[in-house]
Amino acid sequence: MSGMNRRRFIGMGALAAASAVAAAPGPVVPQSPPRTQPADRPSVPTRSRAATRPLFLGTYTSAAGGGTGVGLASYDPTTGAVSGTGTIAGVENPSYLAVHPDGRTLYTVNEQQNGGVTAIALAEDGKHRVLGTRSTGGAGPTHLSVHPGGRWLLSANYTSGSVAVHPVDAAGALGERADLVTHSAPPPGPGQSGPHAHQIVTSPDGGHVLAVDLGNDTVYTYRLDTAAGTLAQVSYARLRPGAGPRHLTFHPSGAFAYLANELDNTAVVCAYEPGTGLLTPGEPQPTGAGGVGDSFPSQLVVTANGAFAYLANRGRNSLTRYAVESSGATLRLLDTVPVGGDFPRQLALSPAGNLLFAANQRSNSVTVFHVDQESGGLRSAGEPFRSPVAVCALPL
Repeated sequence: MSGMNRRRFIGMGALAAASAVAAAPGPVVPQSPPRTQPADRPSVPTRSRAATRPLFLGTYTSAAGGGTGVGLASYDPTTGAVSGTGTIAGVENPSYLAVHPDGRTLYTVNEQQNGGVTAIALAEDGKHRVLGTRSTGGAGPTHLSVHPGGRWLLSANYTSGSVAVHPVDAAGALGERADLVTHSAPPPGPGQSGPHAHQIVTSPDGGHVLAVDLGNDTVYTYRLDTAAGTLAQVSYARLRPGAGPRHLTFHPSGAFAYLANELDNTAVVCAYEPGTGLLTPGEPQPTGAGGVGDSFPSQLVVTANGAFAYLANRGRNSLTRYAVESSGATLRLLDTVPVGGDFPRQLALSPAGNLLFAANQRSNSVTVFHVDQESGGLRSAGEPFRSPVAVCALPL
């Protein structure tokens, strides 16, 4: 099926409806000079490990039954119990979230026809403040990440198949877009109408930026000019036609990365060369969850010690557990367990690594699991937390 039809199938909401919402964009802040070093702002005070921790939730405000902005919650870092605390209103379609390395600013995509990215200043007292919204120059942004230096925000426009770069100033606010690159080659994969950039992330060593394009069955490697904020392509890796690569996750060693392929229901181990940015995909392997067109895997996460990886399977509503072996070069399928919700769109590990959060889009819920540090086994932390059209969970 075409990229746009598939997007509607997985519940992204009609972009036309979102476009009507976009006619009244959020406030735009004046551009400020980018920070000179990531330590320009003091870090958020460290909380006691016994205290609850913040959990931010992404949703679709334009979808039926969706939220009204970024959901606010807290979680117990030991038990995994989640409690709702409110909403950051006035943010349209915040379907993916990321936090600045210093922990003081939250960023969200605005996934709609007139795509945008929004910066939100975080406050210890919970009185978070929207700093402003900038255009991504494309449609349907689905992913964003902050470059490790803290000076640049990277975003991926799914519908228009492009990636964008915005400067981050000393207060965490966003300046006007510094670059926009559209994926024009290689040609789209079978059944695709064009490129569909689904993710953009920086390699662990900070040397390269990688963009995953589902429509082109390709992962692009760029070098970011950290002074100008521009991207220069250095290589690209092609997956087999129809794979539909969606999300890439690095092993802590930085020598390997793992791809979740949405369309052919596989996972792929890729070798990565930090010096050149070259990504070399290996052979596709099963997810343990159905067949092609049956499961639509969404995202892989890897434990901080690099011993285990987990994959969310939307069609089969399950989580696949892999043992990571050979120093990251091999994934060995161990088992799958029910996710406890419907259509797990995104996964996130808590900073301590003892909890795994799954955002379940169709059941309007977030499920939490205890992670066994020795076996990697998953155990439910209790009843799902209700959250409207939950598509992203970000535990801090």
